[in-house]
Amino acid sequence: MNKMKAEMLKVFATIALILGFSIHASAATNQPNILWLVIEDMSPLLPMYGDDSIETPNISRLADEGVVYNNVFSTSGVCAPSRAALATGLYPNGFGANNMRTSSNTEETGLPKYEAVPPQNTKMLSQLLREAGYYTTNNYKNDYQFKAPKTAWDENGIYAHWRNRPSNQPFFSIFNFTTTHESGLFEPYGIRKLEQRHYFSNDADKISALPTDHRIKTDKESTPIHVDPETKFPVPPYLPDTPIVQRDLWKVYNNLAETDKQIGAILDVLEDDGLLDNTIVVFYSDHGGPMPKQKRLIYDSGLKVPLIIRFPNGQKAGTIEERLVSFVDFAPTTLAMAGVPIPDYMQGDNFLDTSDEREYIYAAADRFDGFTDTIRAVRDQCYKYIRNYRPNDPYYLPVAYREKIPSMRELLALNAAGKLNEAQSQWFRKTKDAYELFNVCNDPYELSNLAYIKNYQNKRNEMESALNNWLKDIGDDPTRTERQLIATLWGDASTQPKTKAPKLVIEDGKAVIASETPGAFIAFRYKRDKTSQNWQIYKEAQPIKPGVIEAVAHRPGYIESATTMLTIEKN
Repeated sequence: MNKMKAEMLKVFATIALILGFSIHASAATNQPNILWLVIEDMSPLLPMYGDDSIETPNISRLADEGVVYNNVFSTSGVCAPSRAALATGLYPNGFGANNMRTSSNTEETGLPKYEAVPPQNTKMLSQLLREAGYYTTNNYKNDYQFKAPKTAWDENGIYAHWRNRPSNQPFFSIFNFTTTHESGLFEPYGIRKLEQRHYFSNDADKISALPTDHRIKTDKESTPIHVDPETKFPVPPYLPDTPIVQRDLWKVYNNLAETDKQIGAILDVLEDDGLLDNTIVVFYSDHGGPMPKQKRLIYDSGLKVPLIIRFPNGQKAGTIEERLVSFVDFAPTTLAMAGVPIPDYMQGDNFLDTSDEREYIYAAADRFDGFTDTIRAVRDQCYKYIRNYRPNDPYYLPVAYREKIPSMRELLALNAAGKLNEAQSQWFRKTKDAYELFNVCNDPYELSNLAYIKNYQNKRNEMESALNNWLKDIGDDPTRTERQLIATLWGDASTQPKTKAPKLVIEDGKAVIASETPGAFIAFRYKRDKTSQNWQIYKEAQPIKPGVIEAVAHRPGYIESATTMLTIEKN
């Protein structure tokens, strides 16, 4: 049996598991809808993960009716690299996507803006699903470290919705919820007004009345209060239990409660449409929590996330899954759900395949805004090994955005005054251990480094070997500077490469479109034709009709081409 046949049998087996039909059934006629509900900056602070600080009825319903995954990890402690992994099934540090962000902070770094360049012919998950017959929508955050080509989505923006698809077409829809974002802890406290769109997600008029600037928040009088501000919340040992920290924790949980209501509103629309029981609902966070010593770090506080999957027809309802899952696994698993072959270039696994469980997850940290570090990590079920490539630099990076959080400023002040205990002051050490090894089963907050203890050298050697093999496999050289990385991505050119404009000709009564840029994807449409306003994926010569054909080419990571137009006259 060749590799492709073996892969397809696994895909069909996955569909059969999900939808309960024979392994010999046709995938094309049984494609489930797939809905991703993505929150931001949130560790597993939920009842189904043992935190009963607040009630989350809508997320809890998904858990009761679905599968709760207990060991799920992002590839980075921050959003853009993590989303690059989700979109491609590739590790972001393997294709230049790990610096936060590639297209900003140029004044601080002295570097040009750039985009990560995925390997040639790498397609976003959404494009692969679109090519397989899915209607794909993203509402609305992108942040992949490269501009999504027009071939990626049928709809991409605050109005994107599965309801806009042709009838009976399967859909892959993403709704992003940003209320739990780190900025939700800033003062004055409020909820992003644009997030109210989830309460009327299919009403374009109401959505258009909202401010498009996501930074605009509700004022004190109109901010919803779901959680008693006097509640005493559990504080991790690396943070002091002070009134300021408690208030920030209250914001974390109040934002989570608000997000739960927004998720409920989307689920209500799904149920009203009669689609709940033929849709796979996937709920997760884009990385760990928003508090100090969480976001941006590759301790579990920055990497570990909730993941709940509700399958149709009560499949596996109430199941707890302990297997390790990485963000690079999401794309191949989603393709398997849809009955779509998994490309060989993807570096993740189909985590619904019970015959093949991963032994390790991997993570990386590099630049954050204007400050650079270089860290790589590998983790199994009970141990995490971390390699610090800049041991003479401090752990803490004075990222200005993070220092807008009141509890971050509190932590800095207490550290300066010498009022932090050992667990709380570890983050502010002036140098780092070159190697760190933690037993995360016994030491979940990763406070006791075992890397230099004799009894743990065999485990350290095992994890070092796994890390070295991973770096080699994905082509990651952590010693390379970001400037050297840019030169590699640009082929030593001084500016970002641009995709060549497509050539558009008529042959035998059909439109033939081609681009000379290797790895470029071509999108086309008829200008001002209301029946074809969405850019379509060009795969073969197209029948023509009177009007103006527009075509663009785009290799991800390159600048999009100029638009080529051709007028087709009436006969």
